[in-house]
Amino acid sequence: MAFIDEQLSKVNGLSLHTVSTKKFKTNTIVLKMLAPLKKQDVTYRALLPYVLQRGTKSFPTSISLRQHLDTLYGATLYVDLSKKGENHIISFRMEIANEKFLSDSTPLLEKGIKLLAEILLEPVLDGNSFKEEVVAQEKRTLKQRIQSVYDDKMRYSNLRLVQEMCKDEPYALHVNGEIDDVETITATSLYDYYQKAISSDKIDLYVVGDLDRQEVEGYVKQYFAFENNETQVSEAVDKKSIKENEVIEEQDVKQGKLNIGYRTNSTYRDDDYYALQIFNGIFGGFSHSKLFSNVREKASLAYYAASRVESHKGLLMVMSGIEVENYQKAVTIIREQMAAMKQGDFSDQELEQTKAVIRNQLLETIDTPYGLVEIVYHNVIAQINRPFDEYLQGIDEVTKEDVVKLAEKVELDTIYFLKGMGVNQ
Repeated sequence: MAFIDEQLSKVNGLSLHTVSTKKFKTNTIVLKMLAPLKKQDVTYRALLPYVLQRGTKSFPTSISLRQHLDTLYGATLYVDLSKKGENHIISFRMEIANEKFLSDSTPLLEKGIKLLAEILLEPVLDGNSFKEEVVAQEKRTLKQRIQSVYDDKMRYSNLRLVQEMCKDEPYALHVNGEIDDVETITATSLYDYYQKAISSDKIDLYVVGDLDRQEVEGYVKQYFAFENNETQVSEAVDKKSIKENEVIEEQDVKQGKLNIGYRTNSTYRDDDYYALQIFNGIFGGFSHSKLFSNVREKASLAYYAASRVESHKGLLMVMSGIEVENYQKAVTIIREQMAAMKQGDFSDQELEQTKAVIRNQLLETIDTPYGLVEIVYHNVIAQINRPFDEYLQGIDEVTKEDVVKLAEKVELDTIYFLKGMGVNQ
């Protein structure tokens, strides 16, 4: 039996994904709006979902909307933003009790779908504009969200690595936009952008739970209608020539932040993506990895040392916190771990342990409705249809030779180091 029972249908300009499962006592509705990352749009998109969730035509204030959610047996509504490859994604997430498990026969799923449609398609307006006061409040909050990245030096150093590494590529843009662009947005210009997004974004709606597919499709047909949205998923921009780049920045920080970016030349849609996952696990992804055991434990050079993969852009990022005087030593030992991977200097036990950890992680992820949606949404971004079972099997079948072959493709792009003022490394 397949782990995930997903069916796809086209309904009124959106892609409807129904995932039937008896695992949860709730139904989960997730709507994703995708558009290419563009400098002129990114800050508008970062602001838009927060304004939309402030109210609808029927529930024109935050309080009345939240009270309505409470009447739906405490349904929850969240919005968030993400960046996958060269795409910017707005998500609306709602979780609502499944009426099958209640003595009351209120049609909760229908009401949830209807409410989400209203949030998206019938926002509170003031003529041909959003409400000035709401937009002003959300602009202040967005500025705080952007500023918080600059205040958290771990997140800031990762942002700076990406900005340096992906100069002139859309991926360099931050998911929350640019603080200087927030001020130029007006209630009217945001509404104009909203109309553009509603008519051109790629829209995917996920409904997960113990459900009747035809019933769900009927509700979606009744409440949702988009124009024939033509947006295509943006494919990752490849950097043609890679020259190792070193960037050292000084700020008032106590602990140095060393971030290193590599181009893996492999993304989620590629056949060797499974090998990339295993490679990352052995190199720096887990507590048994080379970075953790050699940089942090044996050499005691780092407070933390780990790596992660950006699946749709094909980047591998190393993050570590070090004393400034250990900079050269840390860079050298990280380079040595990469060289060891390229030479196949890892054991069969490490290979098998990494496979087991990845498998467990994946199974844990699909044990939550939101995690399950994120897993299946990878296929939309990659424009492939890879069933989850095939993913597990692909991980299981990776050989040591596959990992070495993948490692040989990995190229160092940028070393970014954030250090304290006037401290020599």
